[in-house]
Amino acid sequence: MQTKKTISIVIMILLITTQAFAFQWPWAKKKTNTLTITGSTTVLPIAQKVAETFMDIHPKVNISVRGGGSGVGIAALIDGTCDIADASRPMKTKELKTAREKGINPVETIIAKDGIAIVVHPDNPIKELSLEQLKKIYTGKISNWRDVGGESGAIVIVSRDVASGTFEVFKKLVLKGDKNRDDALMLASNKAVATTVSQTPGSIGYIGLGYLSADVKALRIDNVLPSNKTVISGEYKLARPLFMYTNGEPKGFVKKLIDFILSPQGQNIVSDIGFVPIK
Repeated sequence: MQTKKTISIVIMILLITTQAFAFQWPWAKKKTNTLTITGSTTVLPIAQKVAETFMDIHPKVNISVRGGGSGVGIAALIDGTCDIADASRPMKTKELKTAREKGINPVETIIAKDGIAIVVHPDNPIKELSLEQLKKIYTGKISNWRDVGGESGAIVIVSRDVASGTFEVFKKLVLKGDKNRDDALMLASNKAVATTVSQTPGSIGYIGLGYLSADVKALRIDNVLPSNKTVISGEYKLARPLFMYTNGEPKGFVKKLIDFILSPQGQNIVSDIGFVPIK
């Protein structure tokens, strides 16, 4: 009797230990038909629509898609908590170094192109700015709309936060390494920027092409309006590629998903959402 009781206790301990082990360790084996995509809010609508369509084609696959920003997605890839990191900027040298130190081998795939649209409230009479004027606005050297040919009124600066790949690209292409005005509103997503600008008459912000709508007005920059055509031609200077990063060369359903994005059907989705296909 005592032996049976002892055996039962041992079995129970083993079951509990096994369950706890699988729960606590991120490298415990995960289901191969479950994928997690995390990162850029610019890439987010592409990833969401592609995931929905892909799951319709492959009903046994379950794909979770989250935003948070390019930095968040890349950190998740490095930590082993996502299968694909969406990014609207290339990985930084320090991120690549950290990844390799942890045994992660980031491989990038360009899945689309984008233009960073500079937007204002629809009632703002301003139609265009130069890159130099844009830099002066964001660094605080110009703070009133009358100084760029508009009506007198304070300029409200709306920016992406530091986790954003769009912020990193804007900082490189527009600010040239300088800092935003201290009172800039630092927001966590393209949608938040678009909403804030649409509700704030004196504001200016920047968003990906896929977030343009009648609620905001895109400005010409150096006399070029952001569009698929001007991004492809290179005329619009505030353009960048959009990435998906994986740990090593894509395999299994991760490869099938990325292959699908790069297929004609996937690139049609990119175009339908408002971004620029690469094929």
